Amino acid sequence: MRQSPSPTWRAVPWQAMQTPDAVAAWEALALRAVEPNPFFESWFLLPALEGLDRQGKVELLLLENGGQWLGLMPVVRQARYYGRPIPHLSGWMHPNGLIGAPLVAAGMEIAFWRALLAWADAQGGMSLFLHLADLPLEGALAEGFRQALAEDGRRATLVAQRNQVMLRSNLAPEAYYEATVSGKKRKEYRRQANRLSDLGEVQFCRQSDAENVDAWAQDFLDLEAAGWKGKAGSALASAAHTEQLWRKALHGAAQRGRLERLSLTLNNRPIAMLASFITPPAGFMFKTCFDESLAAFSPGVLLQRENLAMLTHPHVQWVDSCADESHPMIPHLWRERRRIGAVSIAIGGGLRRAVFAPLAMRERVGDV
Repeated sequence: MRQSPSPTWRAVPWQAMQTPDAVAAWEALALRAVEPNPFFESWFLLPALEGLDRQGKVELLLLENGGQWLGLMPVVRQARYYGRPIPHLSGWMHPNGLIGAPLVAAGMEIAFWRALLAWADAQGGMSLFLHLADLPLEGALAEGFRQALAEDGRRATLVAQRNQVMLRSNLAPEAYYEATVSGKKRKEYRRQANRLSDLGEVQFCRQSDAENVDAWAQDFLDLEAAGWKGKAGSALASAAHTEQLWRKALHGAAQRGRLERLSLTLNNRPIAMLASFITPPAGFMFKTCFDESLAAFSPGVLLQRENLAMLTHPHVQWVDSCADESHPMIPHLWRERRRIGAVSIAIGGGLRRAVFAPLAMRERVGDV
């Protein structure tokens, strides 16, 4: 991997990153990122922080060289670790930000991790370790992480992992569908689609522009809130900060050509909706919902079958569903997987690392 000769590293308050120049540099980094992550791009992360970090506790760690950004990651000092009073440094994520991979320019994988670990050693304060959640465990960024750890024999423990469902194939959409879904299931879905058509005009609508984003966003909020999430208080519209993030992220993504909206309508009324982020060479399913009063017709499944058109998207090689294998629907339609995990990493001197070691061993689920 090609490494920059003299990158510099600094921690910056996220509020200082809202200037046009900073956003432009940030977006240029995202386009060069070896591991795409829409949830750490400016148009998503800034509104996420505005909603949940008004006190400015989160810092953005920035690796740069000659004014060019080479890496970025949000971090925060935490007093509790999954409910226990254990101080630590942590990568910061919004609950609706579904991947924790830092944005790192291709070729800077090892340099980024070296700089992050050195910063944590020097600035750890009372923190016992560095915790990073929802990291992809495969690919160039993960390999750079392993190499940086190996350079100084630093302990890192995999404390959680899951198989995230993804879509990646050279097959055409219909061929993929036939290869993945059994003939019996396909027959059932055809029957449901025909029964739905008996109720009126059924249409799919796919949009990748910024037209009518506000109206589409509101339709989604209304549809989601009418279902179980609304009753449970977990719908986007249930809290002001999540509704604001939803609206701002959709606008920001659409303005940059990063948003794809897919809808299934019955008599011009949306009954299933999906918002995906396009971050070449990948796509990420963000949020989906359907009319639960029509569950007998499986509108969510019908929408996902239409979404297999992602296989022909000119700028997308793979799509992360942002759902694991426990999801009730997606694993039956998409057959590829990628490993995602949470890692705790030793920092500081010998005493701090000695305290960390037994904590890490109690949680260890495998090798990084």
